[in-house]
Amino acid sequence: MFSTFPNTLTSSRIILVPFIIGSFYIEGHIGNWIGFSFYFLASITDFFDGYFARKLNQNSKLGKFMDPIADKLLVATTILMLVAFDRIHDYSILAAVVILCREFAVSGLREFLADLKVSVPVTFLAKWKTTLQMFALGFLLVGEASPEAIPSILIGTILLWIAAILTIYTGWDYLRAGLKHMEE
Repeated sequence: MFSTFPNTLTSSRIILVPFIIGSFYIEGHIGNWIGFSFYFLASITDFFDGYFARKLNQNSKLGKFMDPIADKLLVATTILMLVAFDRIHDYSILAAVVILCREFAVSGLREFLADLKVSVPVTFLAKWKTTLQMFALGFLLVGEASPEAIPSILIGTILLWIAAILTIYTGWDYLRAGLKHMEE
């Protein structure tokens, strides 16, 4: 019954991406909340995807292939849409670019190392980076629609910068590990 459950969660994350994109074209605060709702669902599937894959011992090759693609589609699309709609702007675009560049660099590194039959496991700090990044983007999606008592844009921007700093550190960490195998 659950043999493909984690892969279904990964697929649902990919399917939700166009709905997040569409929410940006809905006028008013309702669009922010709809986008956040789809993003929240996608983020939760990321957590449960890994949880059920480990709990049910269902680490498939398809899942290992699709999970990082789903993650990158979700994060990259959300960042690009937030920048395009001026909800990430000014110097914060630099933090967004750092996050996007690291995603591509680590993906390329993983692909290169996979040819060498070398696995690059996700570090604990990288998981925290991803968590902060997910929260940052969630707050930025809500943006001006948040209640006055919650400075959603400020919180999202601060978390985005913290995630960018962790992104640099974890990216360098992965690169260092990869360079050892490249020199051999």
